[in-house]
Parts: sequence; structure tokens; C-alpha cells
Amino acid sequence: MMKRLTWWLIPVLSIAAFAALQAASQTDESRAPGAIGEGRALTPIDRKIADDARQAVAQGRRIFRFDTFGDEAFWGDTIKLHQAIQGARFGGVGPGVSPKTALTVGLKVDVDALPPTVVDSLKSGKIDLNDPANTLALLKANAVVGVTGRFDANGRLRTMGVQCALCHSTVDDSLAHGIGHRLDGWANRDLNVGAIVNLAPDLSVVAKIVGQTESDVRKVFAAWGPGKFDAEFLLDGKGFRPDGKSAATLLPPAFGLAGVNLHTWTGWGSVPHWNAFVANLAMHGQGTFYDPRLNDPVQFPVAARNNFGNVRNEPDLISAKLPALHVYQLAIVAPAPPAGSFDAKAAMVGKRIFEGKARCASCHVAPMFTEPGWNMHTAQEIGIDEFQANRAPDKRYRTAPLKGLWTHTKGGFYHDGRFPTLLEVVNHYDTHFNLGLSAQEKADLVEYLKSI
Repeated sequence: MMKRLTWWLIPVLSIAAFAALQAASQTDESRAPGAIGEGRALTPIDRKIADDARQAVAQGRRIFRFDTFGDEAFWGDTIKLHQAIQGARFGGVGPGVSPKTALTVGLKVDVDALPPTVVDSLKSGKIDLNDPANTLALLKANAVVGVTGRFDANGRLRTMGVQCALCHSTVDDSLAHGIGHRLDGWANRDLNVGAIVNLAPDLSVVAKIVGQTESDVRKVFAAWGPGKFDAEFLLDGKGFRPDGKSAATLLPPAFGLAGVNLHTWTGWGSVPHWNAFVANLAMHGQGTFYDPRLNDPVQFPVAARNNFGNVRNEPDLISAKLPALHVYQLAIVAPAPPAGSFDAKAAMVGKRIFEGKARCASCHVAPMFTEPGWNMHTAQEIGIDEFQANRAPDKRYRTAPLKGLWTHTKGGFYHDGRFPTLLEVVNHYDTHFNLGLSAQEKADLVEYLKSI
């Protein structure tokens, strides 16, 4: 009798075991919103994962803010930008760069790196912002965001380098304009990279790379203007669009990238791909970079001629830092808009328009506000010209993530700032897709975009 009973007990027991496991899983999931392992002791592997994550974020922050990847060999030793910064009075060339000039070209000062006495002197106006000696003092304090000065034993600036934070951080202006607490990941739309590079006394190496005269190269840099940079110039040598405007694009934010696939305006690759690209080819650090797409002599004549698709340096000062840098960038969340910066009631209406009549959410999928997956479109799909897309391997434009849109309104919208306001962006899509939006619907949609 017992033998005849056991065969049907097996599925019953299996069902009971499954139910118990499911209940345990649900109990575990119910704890998830709290701290890691809430309600139960952390296992050794849980603790290791949490510790590794914290260490990676801390290490990545240091790399993002302070690591030059050995690019002093270019900025200081080759183009001698440090000589223009310190000026003839301190052993360099020219008048030197004063703090006022540095702030004018968009460089930022980290107030947390300044001694209290200096902060007090700045507040009271006792520091001469027209004296290049004070710029050197700021560099010695490691207070200039994204720029590192290397000084010799006599206090003379002997070289300099730059970091990721130069373009992708700003400050909150808590002490004065351009002086405050760091805001990592924010696009520095005040930064005039072209004007800064043009201070360098020797750009002959850049001219040689692109196969142009030094005078022509300086004209390209002078045309960039605040908040723009042209990473492709050293790949294709195109300094200007066919219409005569600068080929530079707006500096994008480096926050809100978790879950976002392709990076940059034209989707060159993932976040770590672009980090390696920029560290090696834009910052001119000393590392390893491989992208055989750059071997195309038609699309990328400069890159192909200079073998930029297969960069090798020994020692490699970049590759080992890419994992932690990636973790830190993915950890930087997009900042929420300040209270009162948008009409909340109108934004609620605008959200319905965004998801409905305007069809924005078909591409800008929440919560990343770009497509999960391959987030690329042809120029024809979005109703603009192909120039910038054609400078990238895939010849398409990325669906830009919209989180934190309010932080980078300066300089306009789209990759080149062609639309000065959000309303003009909405008007473009209204016309291109024949949406038939009313003036009020457009206004409400703009308020929602400001609230994301």
C-alpha cells in the first residue's frame, strides 16, 4: 500500500517545494527596496560585491577628476600650453593667463580644494584676479577643474595635463561665477576649448597630423566657440561644414548613462569605447586603442594616415583605468530640476502629450529617455542634414537621453545647437512628423521636457 502511495506524493511534494521557494523569493523581493540584505545577514559574496562597487566608484571618481593618462606629453611637452599659462614673467611666454581670463574661457575652480584663507580672500575681493601668479597658485592647489599643473622644485610650472572633468564637469557657482562645488557629469557649456588650445605657442604637430597649415588649424579652433569640441577633426580634417559653419559639436553631459547603449551624438560606441577613444585620441594620453573602422582612408583620411585605429603605448597609462571610470560614470545620476524651474501643472499635461499625440516616447523611452537597444536613426528619419552623421562609422544620429535636460540648455539643442530653444525643437518635430500640435500643447510639452 505504501509503495502505491509514494508515486503520487512526489509531484505533490514538488509543488509544495516550489510554492515554498516562490514564497521565499517573494519575501526576499519585498526586502529589496531597503538596504542590501535587509532582513538577513549579508553573505560573503554580497559583501564583496558591495565593497567592490564602492571601491570602483571611488577609484573612478579619482580618475575622472584627476587622472591625465600621461597626456602632459602632448599638452605641455609638445604644444607647450603651460608656457602660455605662466607667461614670460615666470619663465613662459606672453602675458600669462590670469584667473579672470581663465574664468572667461570657461575654466572652473573647485572651492573645496581651496584653503579657508583663500576662500575668505576671494569673498572679500583681496585676491587680484588679473594676476597670472594667482592662476599658478590655483594650479598648485589642484583647484582648476580638469587641469593639472606639474611644478618643479623651484615652483616653476614645467608641464600640464587635462582630465575628463575639463569638459564634463562644472561647478555650482556657490562662491562666485565659475567658483564653487564640483558638479561631475555636467556639460561645461562655458568652456571654450578652441580658445584655450589656441593659447599654445606651438601647434605645428597638430598641423602636421591633419595635413594643414598651422594658421588654418588655429582658424578651426577659433571657430568652435564656448561649449563645443570637434573630436572628428583629427580623424577627417574637416574643420567646417559645407555651409561654412564650424564642424564642432556641443559637449554632451556624462550623467544618466546607465542603461544607455551607444554613446556620443553619432553613436560611435559604448561608454567605455568612447572613454578609450577620448583618452587616447582627444586628450592625447598614453594608452592602447583599437578601432579598425578608422582605417578607412576615404571616410577617415587623417586617422588612417596616422594609424589612429591601432594605438599602442608602453607603458599603457589608460586601459587599466577604464573599468573603474566606466563604473563611476554609470553611477552619476541625472540631476532633478530645481523646484520652481518649470510649471508642474503644465508639465503633467505635457507628459500626456509626450507619450501620446507628439509620439516622443516612441524613441525617448523612460526612464533612460532613449531606446533600449540600438538607439540610432538616419538623418532623414529625424529631418536634418547628414553632415555630422557621415563623420561617424554608422552614419546615423543617436537618440539623445533627455534626463537632466535642464542642465544643458545653454548653447542650444541637437548635436550642434542648431535649435536655440526647446520650443524650436518641438516646432521642428511638429512640422517633420505632421503632428498638428497646438500652441498650448507645444508649451505644455516644453514644460514637461524641462521637468525630466
